[in-house]
Amino acid sequence: MAHIAYLVSWKLRRIGELNLSLAFPEMSQRERSRLLRDSIVNLGRHLGEFSRFSTVTPETLRKTLDCEGLDNLEAARALGRGVILITGHLGAWEMIGFALSAFGYPFNFLVRRIDNPAIERLLENTRTRFGNRTIDKRSAARSMLTTLRTGGMLGLLVDINVVRNKGIFVDFFGVPASTTFIAAKLALRTGAAAVPVFAPWEDRRQRFVMHIGTPLTIERSGDEEEDIRRLTSMFTNTVEDYVRRYPDQWLWIHKRWRTRPVGEQNFYQTAT
Repeated sequence: MAHIAYLVSWKLRRIGELNLSLAFPEMSQRERSRLLRDSIVNLGRHLGEFSRFSTVTPETLRKTLDCEGLDNLEAARALGRGVILITGHLGAWEMIGFALSAFGYPFNFLVRRIDNPAIERLLENTRTRFGNRTIDKRSAARSMLTTLRTGGMLGLLVDINVVRNKGIFVDFFGVPASTTFIAAKLALRTGAAAVPVFAPWEDRRQRFVMHIGTPLTIERSGDEEEDIRRLTSMFTNTVEDYVRRYPDQWLWIHKRWRTRPVGEQNFYQTAT
């Protein structure tokens, strides 16, 4: 599968190299190149698994995926205030929603609709086979609140770059990154539990393993703006912890640090 790495465009490889130099300045160029290659291989492995989702059954899925921590999810659901699943673009992120719904835990998650209707139908049918529901991110506020206030589960990817008026700057690998604050605001306003979920590939087991963590501690100081910043930083640190554990499985070809604080230069100008 290693040949997949060579099919990625020069521009995307340059973005990945730049991201890795920001995150791991102490590494040699050779080490960072290896991580980038392996992360692209992981993306190919992930896409290969996704191509099977339209026909796979819960029984066959259990043979290719281990799941750890379902008791954590059960405990969070039992509180009755909804659950926010905190995750990022690591390992097999699409498998999280698909597998949880196949195992009897369907939830709602945000998506950006694809302009091509045929591709959009394929994605929608695949993602929702076992009861999941997708929410168009362009008009999501009311649906997200309703999901949580009725005790449902909502999945959110918290590691993508957002434009300045849609996020706040918190450190990711020590570099300010414009980050969505939606997960933090929803947790504070609804009382929903925030549960980290990731599905990295485990070489030792030769399969993806879904890790469901214990709910993150949510404290309120009375200053909502500061609480949102603190929680957003906590969620981002949770993703970073997993990326440090599995640095060869994060989506390094994403322009994570594209939006910069006022006065700072765009890191990616020379990369593209």
